[in-house]
Amino acid sequence: MSARSTSRNKLPTSTLARAGIIAGSLIIVLVIGVLVARWLVGMEGVKSWMETYTGHSELPVNTPVGFPAWLGWQHFLNLFFLVLIVRTGMAVRTTTRPAAHWVRNNKGLIRTKGAPTRISLDLWFHLTLDALWVLNGIIFIVLLFASGQWARIVPTSWDIIPNALSAGLQYLSLNWPTESGWVNYNALQVLAYFVTVFIAAPLAIITGLRMSGAWPKKAVALNKAYPMELARALHFPVMIYFVAFTVVHVALVLATGALRNLNHMYASNNSDGWTGLILFIVSIVVIVGFWFLAQPVFLRPVASLTGKVGK
Repeated sequence: MSARSTSRNKLPTSTLARAGIIAGSLIIVLVIGVLVARWLVGMEGVKSWMETYTGHSELPVNTPVGFPAWLGWQHFLNLFFLVLIVRTGMAVRTTTRPAAHWVRNNKGLIRTKGAPTRISLDLWFHLTLDALWVLNGIIFIVLLFASGQWARIVPTSWDIIPNALSAGLQYLSLNWPTESGWVNYNALQVLAYFVTVFIAAPLAIITGLRMSGAWPKKAVALNKAYPMELARALHFPVMIYFVAFTVVHVALVLATGALRNLNHMYASNNSDGWTGLILFIVSIVVIVGFWFLAQPVFLRPVASLTGKVGK
């Protein structure tokens, strides 16, 4: 066996060992955090403070109660696009020899003087998903403000900070805050949703745009002010944030009253029925199906509708 083969065989072992060390460290930190939190919430001063800041900030007057049907579709579409964007993004990041390439048809709606750039089929699918996700996001923002639902995820008072700290202590001490998501999220949820929608999503867009072929290459001053290296340094951590947010979000949804929470998100009602769970399972089946269908053999005919696909 050659030295090169030996090094390749050792790589997975070192990767697993590193992952194990990270996982073990996180568990230790979490256990310490729980012990410290339980000690803090047992102190009289902290108890009194938490009676003042219960973990929930008051909503503005006339904030709507409940979830409209369009928000259920948004939950599904955002999860659908996010999962496939992460999948294709990792493929673009790790694949050294793409199975196929795509070149845009320069005689369609988009025409340029220069020849279109040849990109991998993985990158084509990633950019297509990005465009659909951005379009879906625009629709979401419009509906969010038109319906008044924005007030549920946008902080409107500075007491959101101490209330978020209080909610965090309650979670960490394993005495979780009382959930009333149909009416009002706790302050920590509000901040998490606000960061996700209004900070992380725009960061993903502007960093991805900077790295794409659509960015003006001859804009010297703009490129100097916003270098490619900065976009690359931010884009991957933003993806990690979305993955972490999704994992924690789904875990809490299932752990704090799965049937009722899933009815909120998918069936637009506040019952303990099975409709939301059934719709959630169907959505997962659809996402998993598209995950496995995202192969060159299926992507080639779709990509060929807008360009030329070849080796």
